[in-house]
Amino acid sequence: MSLGLALLTLVTLQRMGELAWARRNTRRLKARGAVEVAPGHYGLIVLVHAAWLLGLWILAWDRPLALGWAGVYVALQVARFWVLASLGERWTTRIVVLPRAPLVRTGLYRFMNHPNYCIVAAEVAVLPLAFGLIGYALLFSVLNAAVLMIRIRAETRALKEFSQPQAT
Repeated sequence: MSLGLALLTLVTLQRMGELAWARRNTRRLKARGAVEVAPGHYGLIVLVHAAWLLGLWILAWDRPLALGWAGVYVALQVARFWVLASLGERWTTRIVVLPRAPLVRTGLYRFMNHPNYCIVAAEVAVLPLAFGLIGYALLFSVLNAAVLMIRIRAETRALKEFSQPQAT
């Protein structure tokens, strides 16, 4: 198996595992009284990310892998796992807010409000670049930015509305 094919396989398995974990977390949060906010755009996010990964399988499975870009992608996974660990059971792929719960302010969340989306934006660009797909990286970066604009506005509103105010 080539390194590129191995990387695509690992990314696919990682995403499938994350979707299962997100569903579990969503169920548990809702059982504790959490509410889902602005679900209307979720299908669009799924469509963009599924198309991104499927397209990589179609276009990149047999292409040579640029090890430098692949290394950047692997480094992004360290940051991704840090975000997942910081959010723990509150990490979902939907906007699910536990009313009156304090905002997470550990890990990368000490430094910015939405580090997960910064990491995802970088991943969407970097993985295609690892296969030399510059146009593909640009196209999906634009599509991802469009859905993230909708997502971040909705999530920011939901967190302000439902979260416990921070002590000053």
